[in-house]
Amino acid sequence: MSEKGVRFGQTGMRVSPLTLGTWGIGGSGWDAYADEVRVDAIRAAVECGINLIDTAPAYNAGEAERYIGRALEQTGLREKVRIVTKCGNRFINGQYIRNGRAENIFEECEESLKNLKTDHIDVMLVHWPDPNIPLSETFGALKELKEQGKILHIGASNFTKEQILEAGRTVRFEVLQLQYSMVNRDNEELLKWAHAEGIGTMAYGALAGGLLTGRYRSVQNYEAGDNRNRFYGRFFSEPNFTKIMRLLEVMQPIADGHGASLAETALNWIRRKDFVDTCIAGAQKRERVEGNAKCLQWELTAAEQRQLDDAVGTVLQ
Repeated sequence: MSEKGVRFGQTGMRVSPLTLGTWGIGGSGWDAYADEVRVDAIRAAVECGINLIDTAPAYNAGEAERYIGRALEQTGLREKVRIVTKCGNRFINGQYIRNGRAENIFEECEESLKNLKTDHIDVMLVHWPDPNIPLSETFGALKELKEQGKILHIGASNFTKEQILEAGRTVRFEVLQLQYSMVNRDNEELLKWAHAEGIGTMAYGALAGGLLTGRYRSVQNYEAGDNRNRFYGRFFSEPNFTKIMRLLEVMQPIADGHGASLAETALNWIRRKDFVDTCIAGAQKRERVEGNAKCLQWELTAAEQRQLDDAVGTVLQ
């Protein structure tokens, strides 16, 4: 694999600053598209120079993983990408169920290898901490899988600093994935700390469920199971929705000045944060993947970054 890209903590990998997110491609809780449209979106990401794909067995009970496996098998592109998947969280009958038991971690790993049609997983993250199972048991299982060569690097998503340190007593903790965007900076200090510690950092929710693309200009009502309501609901409801619309008004002339989209601008804002190695943007169609990837072709100026930082700090306080 080419050594181009961003240094990913101390993993020894170099990755694209943009990662393809596949929660939507899994097909549950998001807009529905035909199978081939989803597979083509994955192909488009690799063609655009994205070499990191993020997924999880919880994304519609393995469906997202299976789409990735199918796309990479059809194109023969497995060796050109790194795959991040997760464990310890299953999607069963419409519910997300955490399970950090060792036997479940082993079972999920085997299922993911089969779904992804690969003999190894580049990065395995614990999706969410299971409060009922000691982290030593969960990460002990991951340590064993790494020793077997089934996974190469270990980390977690949605962990606190204390949980990271605790996990680090069992394994070398290498990658952290947290929600971070222009409208959600709750995890900024933790990402800074992790990056300073040599941990690879990933920001998910970079487009706030699509709000930072400008596609949504009025409050809409989504079904209870729709992730724009369930997971990003506080952004899609008032008073935050109106505040985000004001932020888009600040972003628009900057985007226009670069001949770029609002989505590209939001992704560029994260790209300039040196404590984020790669940001995750989900998309289910080729045209949206290609559109997001255009953010890799230009950068905000320092003045534009400061202007956006000011807007984020005042509009969304």
